[in-house]
Amino acid sequence: MNALFGTDGVRGVANEFLTPELALALGRAGGHVLAAHGARRPVLVGRDTRMSGPMLEAALCAGLASVGLDVWKVGIVPTPGVAFLTQHLRAAAGVVISASHNPIEDNGFKFFASDGSKLPDAIEDEIAAAVGRHGDLPRPQGADVGEILDRRRVVRAYEQHCVGLGSSLKGLRLIVDAAFGAAYAIAPRVFAALGADVTALHCKPDGRRINVDCGATHLEPLRSAIARAPGSIGVAFDGDADRALFVDENGDVVTGDHVLAIWARELSANGQLPKKTVVATVMSNIGLERALDQSGVVLERTAVGDRYVLEAMVRGGFRIGGEQSGHIIDLQSNSTGDGIATAVKLLSMCTRTGSLHALAQVMRVYPQVLLNVRVKDKQRVHDDAAVRRAIEDAAAALDGQGRVFVRPSGTEPLIRIMVEGPDESQIRSLARTVADVVEAATSRTET
Repeated sequence: MNALFGTDGVRGVANEFLTPELALALGRAGGHVLAAHGARRPVLVGRDTRMSGPMLEAALCAGLASVGLDVWKVGIVPTPGVAFLTQHLRAAAGVVISASHNPIEDNGFKFFASDGSKLPDAIEDEIAAAVGRHGDLPRPQGADVGEILDRRRVVRAYEQHCVGLGSSLKGLRLIVDAAFGAAYAIAPRVFAALGADVTALHCKPDGRRINVDCGATHLEPLRSAIARAPGSIGVAFDGDADRALFVDENGDVVTGDHVLAIWARELSANGQLPKKTVVATVMSNIGLERALDQSGVVLERTAVGDRYVLEAMVRGGFRIGGEQSGHIIDLQSNSTGDGIATAVKLLSMCTRTGSLHALAQVMRVYPQVLLNVRVKDKQRVHDDAAVRRAIEDAAAALDGQGRVFVRPSGTEPLIRIMVEGPDESQIRSLARTVADVVEAATSRTET
């Protein structure tokens, strides 16, 4: 992997690392490389609601057009919407400008190939190499300069696609928390079209508040709203709506692990789960593994990150996979994680059975503690000898009855610590001990 593209595209603080100048260079380099690989049709560009979005969109589109590629701007749209539309419209490629669940000051660029999949690493490497020499790339003139066109109306095709994935939601009282992000308009419309009684929460295009104390990363406002509306259930998206989490009628959180357990059981019972296998990451709760086992389904674990889940799914010929965070991939409906599609599927199952809470009982959640420690050099801290000893000691204390997993974040300057086991007080103590050692290593290695 090159230094520019991380595990989820190019991401950083807007107007600091992710400047308009970099966006222009990335547009020129990306357009040049795509054209060299045969791209002739337009490139789709969508974004979330962040304040920096229009600034970076303008620069990126200018760069693409300056090397001769036409650009279709599709406006504010979920990341999975860009992936779907790129394939549906047979575009040359798709680009979404978003930092997903990250803080408002961050932004990013994620490229999709013409089939809606992530660009191959080799193509990303070519683009990264061309960024540094973008000023020397060809500059067509006259009619050969690319057009930049407003094509927001094509998003309707993605909306109709999501509606078509579900069955009637009539009688369902649903609270939708869009995190002031990309799903602010389309998600309520999709659920209403299926017959749900929808209450909108944080459903405004407010880039100053995207992901701020709301949405899938902050469920308390949604849980409070459910408490004020007995009988309702809730769905929360993150900033770019590639993930969804739920709150059931009792106010309990329904995670991505629950969704995988519920969905896998239904698909397996109907003979629609290839090889009776589900893919999830090492962070998924051990309760998911045990629930799937009871349904005769195998859990294949991967490294953390949706790209690794997707790679394992494609390699193994599997249909569904995902992460505890609510990032669920169904290759029958899209090429990437899709929060709205996931919600449509789960809520359709809910209306057929009568209760989301009852559905979620398929899985027992084992206590799991997650802690984040902010660092400057995450790999150096992660590899510190004292940190490695602390991890080994914590695992030994669990004596085979739980798991310890410590990793550098793929998108933020954090060390993520997970400890899981049957005794909550024990795992909290172990997680705190590991976190203290990580903080000490941070001070020691960064002075």
